[in-house]
Amino acid sequence: MRQYSPDLTPPWKKKPAPAPEVAAEPGLVVEEPGSGFCGAVIRCEAGTVTLEDRFGKHRVFPLQPRGFLLEGRVVTLVRPASAAPARPARTASGSVAVPGARARVARAGRIYVEGRHDAELVEKVWGDDLRIEGVVVEYLEGVDDLPAIVESFAPGPDARLGVLVDHLVPGTKEWRIAEAVTSEHALVVGHPYIDIWQAVKPSALGIEAWPVIPRGQDWKTGVCRALGWPENTGAAWQAILGRVRSYRDLEPELLGCVERLIDHVTVP
Repeated sequence: MRQYSPDLTPPWKKKPAPAPEVAAEPGLVVEEPGSGFCGAVIRCEAGTVTLEDRFGKHRVFPLQPRGFLLEGRVVTLVRPASAAPARPARTASGSVAVPGARARVARAGRIYVEGRHDAELVEKVWGDDLRIEGVVVEYLEGVDDLPAIVESFAPGPDARLGVLVDHLVPGTKEWRIAEAVTSEHALVVGHPYIDIWQAVKPSALGIEAWPVIPRGQDWKTGVCRALGWPENTGAAWQAILGRVRSYRDLEPELLGCVERLIDHVTVP
């Protein structure tokens, strides 16, 4: 005789068996089957888990029963029992983030940088801080006329001016130009690198060091040639900028300069 199970409930009415619970410890690699997103746990907070895939992309998912696959098995991720209170989120500059903060009305003071690449790098790392402080960053396309530019801006106690200069080394042309700025309400600081590209740590780009380019050659074009990159400096810069995630990817000499300028413009 055929043997029948005592449970005659139709299969489509049966509740799925509970999935094993797994603590969402940092580094645990799981897949969210609905989206196919696979990544390592980097943060687990009340009700959500954040995953990072191999390209560095982050996604946030709800912690729900049977919500993930671990090595092909359906599991329920739970917050680790020993999870410490979440640390305050940080901006790319390392400052404590202020969720939901609205940009402040722009101050009269300004920060000037030499070129578009400088402005884009400052925006990427310090943009959140600058918006909260109401500081606008503008670029000059060079500093040859800096003394006249400062005089035209007419900095004062309520409209301070900060200027970031590339290759500010004693004895250079840039040094002499900076020395000609005498306003007590203008602060000119600079890093020692030939171009803002060099302020990005080589390790962030996967190279041992920035190549040395002989004098007389266009430095950016020479860098592209030496590293085997296409000789398209605009595309090269976008690739470099894309590898910068936070202040940790920048040289300390640049970090100190930008922080000094922000303080100069904002601190009474």
